[in-house]
Amino acid sequence: MLDAYIIDQIRKREDERRRIYDRPAVSLPLPLEQPPPRRRPSEDVDEDTSRVIVIDL
Repeated sequence: MLDAYIIDQIRKREDERRRIYDRPAVSLPLPLEQPPPRRRPSEDVDEDTSRVIVIDL
């Protein structure tokens, strides 16, 4: 047999869990993620910003 204190603590925890899970919740209509548009290989060259240009005067 469990002590009365332990049984009381178990009941309190179960009541707390039940109170948390039974709360009403609002579900937001979130937009679905769309994949980024496909790029052509020629576009990749123009948008590449990792290049360094050195101008010597």
